[in-house]
Amino acid sequence: MSREQKAVDRARKAFLTGRSKSLEYRVTQLKNLLRFVRERQTEVSEGLKKDLRRSECGTPLFETLGLESEINLAVRNLKQWAAPRPVSKSMMTISDQVYIQPEPLGVVLVIGAWNYPWAVTIGPLIGAIAAGNAAVIKPSEVSSHTSKVMEDLLPLYLDKELYPVVTGGVTETQELLKQRFDHIFYTGNGTVAKIIMEAAAKHLTPTTLELGGKSPCYIDKNCDLSVACRRIAWGKYSNCGQTCIAPDYILCDPSMQDRVIEEIKKNIKEFYTEDPKKCLDYGRIINQRHFKRLMALLEGSTIAVGGENEESECYIGPTVLRDVKPDAKVMQEEIFGPLLPILTVSSADEAIKFINQREKPLALYIFSSDNKLIKRLIAETSSGGVLANDCLMHFSVTSLPFGGVGNSGMGHYHGKYGFDNLSHLRGCLIKQLKMEGVNNMRYPPHTADKLGWARFFILKHVDFGSLGRMALLALMAVFVAVILQRYFTD
Repeated sequence: MSREQKAVDRARKAFLTGRSKSLEYRVTQLKNLLRFVRERQTEVSEGLKKDLRRSECGTPLFETLGLESEINLAVRNLKQWAAPRPVSKSMMTISDQVYIQPEPLGVVLVIGAWNYPWAVTIGPLIGAIAAGNAAVIKPSEVSSHTSKVMEDLLPLYLDKELYPVVTGGVTETQELLKQRFDHIFYTGNGTVAKIIMEAAAKHLTPTTLELGGKSPCYIDKNCDLSVACRRIAWGKYSNCGQTCIAPDYILCDPSMQDRVIEEIKKNIKEFYTEDPKKCLDYGRIINQRHFKRLMALLEGSTIAVGGENEESECYIGPTVLRDVKPDAKVMQEEIFGPLLPILTVSSADEAIKFINQREKPLALYIFSSDNKLIKRLIAETSSGGVLANDCLMHFSVTSLPFGGVGNSGMGHYHGKYGFDNLSHLRGCLIKQLKMEGVNNMRYPPHTADKLGWARFFILKHVDFGSLGRMALLALMAVFVAVILQRYFTD
């Protein structure tokens, strides 16, 4: 039996003991996870610095503060999330118990990504723990130092049987995918997502896929261009552009292009100094394979700002490309790096058409002071999420679901959405062995008279919210009495 199979088997046996179903146990594990995040900041920061050259202040800002917020939210609301959820009743169920009961799925596989390895690995884990599942945690091998920190330290805080950490590369991941899970949560790229879906299909395992795509950024003439470009530069060049919801390219009127370039150039200097290579807040490309991929994307495009690079350090400076054509190499795949192409469009109509001719992105960014235009772009396009007049910030809003659509992914998480996504929402109807006369309408022999009563009970809408429970029961009693009298006198 492989190491991966043993981990999954232990997790399932631990789940079957039922201990993860206890709300108290879930809260304890979540609080232990919070303690880990707070006590191990040094180790977390050191790993990220080695993997991505993330700055000491950048680690909490982009990784752990969000996790603390998510854990606190789950602890605070778990009792409410896990409670039975009453639903509306019909005339047929007026005296019954009708509700939704969230229940754990079982054993969840969480496969993380390397670009924000804590946020996108532990984030889904929070939802899995809150929902009462066991979870096998597979950090990305690309961010190897962070993966080692997870492997060594998480088991010191969490139930190591319910939440094992399995490290390794492609071979280990393939072995994990041979096992049966009750849900697979993957963050990464579309190519690997297809492999995961194929493996999941063999066991009819549902999946959540958090992918990416080319997230467009439309800048309207009617906006404060200085503020817009400042926010775009921050959203694009944070983490050296290695963000699944980074603005992938800009769409703007040709008359705006020069000023957009100048404003972004000004902000690059303000954020990262004259020499971003020496700036502690400017990271590095994760490895040389991605460095070479990004350099190849520059072919055939005109560099307006930046372009400096050094392969030995995996360094590519913040770069802006001008007059980019739709068929340019940089427009054929998600960039996932510090290259920002500008494409010109003559109108919002042309921008909408351009966006809709391509795969649905994970995010759509709109910069405009015209609320009608913002609402129009939302109505006439499709994307995982929309953010007007800022970048990235919707990821931090726990009251919004975060996820993709089409090629940018499926499923969602954050806050209650993560809890629900990793729960089975079980429909429950509890009836009593009374008032059998009401049921005569559904028993053979079927007659036109019975059908008339069935039509009334099934189709009649009553606004139960405006009536007291006693009045409803009294109304029901009258119906029952009429039916009983009718059938007993026949």
